[in-house]
Amino acid sequence: MSSVIVRPAEVADEKFLWSMLFEASYSHEQGRVSPEELRAVPSLAHYVEGWGAAGDLGVIGEEDGVPRGAAWLRLFRGDNAAYGYVDDGTPELAIGVAPGMRGSGLGTALLIALLDAARPVYDAVSLSVREENPALRLYERLGFVAVPSSAHTNPAGSTSVTMVLRFR
Repeated sequence: MSSVIVRPAEVADEKFLWSMLFEASYSHEQGRVSPEELRAVPSLAHYVEGWGAAGDLGVIGEEDGVPRGAAWLRLFRGDNAAYGYVDDGTPELAIGVAPGMRGSGLGTALLIALLDAARPVYDAVSLSVREENPALRLYERLGFVAVPSSAHTNPAGSTSVTMVLRFR
């Protein structure tokens, strides 16, 4: 990871967050939804739509000034629950890394920076991850644990699990 910096996400980063949501949601593999069409998929769009709202927290990883990855948190309510919903006070984490940067350590750097920023603000952070996703091992190394009985079939037809990292 040469010349990579991690900086706080800003309202102006919303367009980039849409592209990272596309990567994170596996929409590129399904071939059913383009990055632009994600806005019409409510179960995905609420991860980014109106970025910068109260409670939003994120980081952007840039290589030579070009955004290459992002990790962000949003609070959801039970009536608008996301895939990794735990409760109204626990934000859900989303992360996406550009294909050319996968395996470079950028994802780890983004997660560590985001969790460091979240620790003084929140009691815990949750996420949803496919069981076959190699990132699951990274989440476990960082202290995330599976929520009992949280396994569910995701829109792609595979199994995802909700995980939580408690700070206190």
